[in-house]
Amino acid sequence: MVFDKAKRMWQLQSKARAIQKELRDLHFEGIELGGKVKVVVDGEQKVQMVEIAEELLNPAEKTAVEKFIRQATNSAITKAQQASAQKMKGVAGDLGLNI
Repeated sequence: MVFDKAKRMWQLQSKARAIQKELRDLHFEGIELGGKVKVVVDGEQKVQMVEIAEELLNPAEKTAVEKFIRQATNSAITKAQQASAQKMKGVAGDLGLNI
């Protein structure tokens, strides 16, 4: 019985590590201003890319561009968090936990 629990725990840890690696390989985009501001984060919520259209690179637009970068970043991170939570639900369910 104890051996079965230990084996199950090891399997779940292994599954969690595999999900973590899978998330690292996923990318999520946050796009603002019709694609003029784009931020890409990975499944670990680390920013991988920031892209800004050249026409926005005007000192007079600095405040607006900063706002859209913030919004695009938050959008991409939210998508990554949702994907991570969805994948971890499976592991939690295997543990008999309700998330």
